[in-house]
Amino acid sequence: MRSAGFLYLALGFQALSGQTPTQAPAANVDALLSAGIAAQQSHDYQTAIEDYRKALALQPGLVEARANLGAALAAAGQFDAAIEEDTRALEAAAGRTELRMNLALAYYKKGDMAHANVEFEKVHAARPSDVNADLLLAYTDIKVSKEAEAVTLLAPLEPGHESDTDFEYVYGCALIASGKAADGLPRLEKVAIATHSADAYFIAGTARLRRSEFREARADLDAALELDPQIPGIYTLAGQARDAMGDTAASVPAFQAALRINPRDPAANLYLGVTRLKERDFDSARPLLEMALELQPGLPLARFQLAKLNSLTGKYAEAAAALEDLERTDPNWLDPHVELAAVYYKLHRPEDGQRERDIVAKIEAKQQQAGPHKD
Repeated sequence: MRSAGFLYLALGFQALSGQTPTQAPAANVDALLSAGIAAQQSHDYQTAIEDYRKALALQPGLVEARANLGAALAAAGQFDAAIEEDTRALEAAAGRTELRMNLALAYYKKGDMAHANVEFEKVHAARPSDVNADLLLAYTDIKVSKEAEAVTLLAPLEPGHESDTDFEYVYGCALIASGKAADGLPRLEKVAIATHSADAYFIAGTARLRRSEFREARADLDAALELDPQIPGIYTLAGQARDAMGDTAASVPAFQAALRINPRDPAANLYLGVTRLKERDFDSARPLLEMALELQPGLPLARFQLAKLNSLTGKYAEAAAALEDLERTDPNWLDPHVELAAVYYKLHRPEDGQRERDIVAKIEAKQQQAGPHKD
């Protein structure tokens, strides 16, 4: 998922650009401040920045000019400079929460979620009933792995905000990220339908895929793909959902599309390699599986599939060595024992082959006794 692309809040935050200085400055400073405000309101941020800097050169202690300069710099994408000005404004007027909000937003827009989270916490402490600020705090909580805190913050605020798609988006994301996907998914999918949000569909589809809810995952990921095919990783996940449903004909083009975008996508290489192996297209399967293993050294599934390929192409000793190592790492994984039993017979080691068959029988008996796996 993307680091800061999913939030689409309409904050309605009143920036300081519309405020009047509390103490009338000299006429030329007043004119520069007024000109900067007019330019900023017209989205001519460079002119606004120049006017505010001229005003500050004449009156360095003018907090409104410095705060507006920070907001204009942030709007122009100059986030580090905006943070510097917002910090200086706060030093001069520490009790003004709107200045703290400007600083938090500058960090947020920069993508510095750790510092944004700290500042939003301070805004929340000063304005505990500001739902917009709470949403931003909760969103940055998610980004800094404080998902449970986000849920705790938003849960009591949901009554009365059920139809607010911004609120439900953030709350749904928090629930999913905190391990409460069953509660978060309906909220997020409701938002996706109402707002045609590719991001909401993508997050929901990813969560469905992790829960092995393949049909629902495919529907969500296909919707995301139709709305925004540029989401990183979307083709790989869409291919995995198709593959899980046994729809190889549809999964292959998705994995191929993923590899056209990123030839070093480990999952796309692995899944397409496995498909080619099933089709007994060994020449195509090998470079794909080898690339998957190069990108994720030690990945058990890639090592197992490459061992199968070696077995099918007569490289029995290599296959046996890899399978034996997989067994040592995970003795209860059934598939390596099954494959190794066949390889031992090909190597004319029937006693070892029979030993592996006996192990397979024991593992299968334990699995039957345990019953179906519960997610």
